[in-house]
Amino acid sequence: MSSQASPALTDEELASRFQATGDPEYFAQIFARHRRLVFLACRRFFGCNGLAEDATQETFLRAYQAMDKFREGNLCGWLMCIARNVCVDVWRKRRPESLASELGSVNPPETVSLQHRTEVSRAMQRVREEMKSLTPEQRHCLELKMDGYTYEETAQRTGLPIGAVKSHLQNGRRMLWSRVQEILSQLP
Repeated sequence: MSSQASPALTDEELASRFQATGDPEYFAQIFARHRRLVFLACRRFFGCNGLAEDATQETFLRAYQAMDKFREGNLCGWLMCIARNVCVDVWRKRRPESLASELGSVNPPETVSLQHRTEVSRAMQRVREEMKSLTPEQRHCLELKMDGYTYEETAQRTGLPIGAVKSHLQNGRRMLWSRVQEILSQLP
């Protein structure tokens, strides 16, 4: 890749140029741009960094090998789909029994009652419903923050100034908390 390439290329332009030239520098930019999001999604799936790091590496390896199959569209969504498939594949190979023994867990986890699961499920549904009532900017900023984006990354993705992102996050959190505080406080 020449030094004239602009870092402002879209994901789709980077993918297209990588497909056309095979220059790994284009893929390196895709990796740099999306590795954190993929890692956070994998960590959410597994709940630990080690497996998440392995799954992130496997995700980008598969993406690199299959880049010729990517057609115009949402590259980030395509990567997240690959990440989900990788996580499921790793989970199937490792099964929860082997993970528990690997973590040194001798005692089986406490069983959670159906009533508790139902209450938590209802509370989460209520939180999702209340998020829909926030302004689109507040909701979008909160969703990006929940996915692990920094203020700067959120500002870049939304096109808002950093101050506006912070304001939308603070107001969105405050509104959401005031609406769901009672429900969440009733959970055991």
